[in-house]
Amino acid sequence: MSTSEQPRKRGRQAEAARNDRRVLAAAREVFTTHGADAPVSAVAERAGVGIATLYRRYGTKEELLQKLTVSAAEQYSEAARTALAAEDPWEGLAGYIRECVDFGPGSLAPIAGTIRFTAEMAEAGRVSDRLAEEVVARAHAAGVLRADATTVDIFRVIEQFSRRPPVPTTADANARERLVALVLDGLRARPDNTDFPLPGRPPSAQRYDELWRKG
Repeated sequence: MSTSEQPRKRGRQAEAARNDRRVLAAAREVFTTHGADAPVSAVAERAGVGIATLYRRYGTKEELLQKLTVSAAEQYSEAARTALAAEDPWEGLAGYIRECVDFGPGSLAPIAGTIRFTAEMAEAGRVSDRLAEEVVARAHAAGVLRADATTVDIFRVIEQFSRRPPVPTTADANARERLVALVLDGLRARPDNTDFPLPGRPPSAQRYDELWRKG
């Protein structure tokens, strides 16, 4: 390959990578707001790319959704690594929850079981789950997270607050942040937590695994 061809190749690769990031960001917004039934054309429009460009990268809508779930798991993992690097275990956990709520991967939960479960999805999920367990275990060991709160509880909090309204509004711009702050306050360990235990049995991660793997 000539020296003039090499920069062109790198330029095309860089452009393809930028397009891919735009498509995945747009896909998350579209499917988060309108659900998995939203058309792929809406993703292409929001990403500012042609539908042909999108289909060259992802041959089917299912492939796009599969990649989106992998990307979400990777973001969970990155947020967990940041949490584990925090000096304060509580601030690490709280930051993990806020960051995951902010970029909204939990809103992809409704597509569980509707797409084929791939080895790449399994590996990305395994890594993100292990790191999340470490974040929660660290908070428990430090005595800052109530003892009966589990990692699956944390996932459910993220899932609930990750959803986006179909019609954005600025009327209550801080509503979600206020509610997340209230939940975080409820997750803190206190001397009287044992007097007011969480109701029911601790949730099992098996339910989530079964939901995804039946696709």
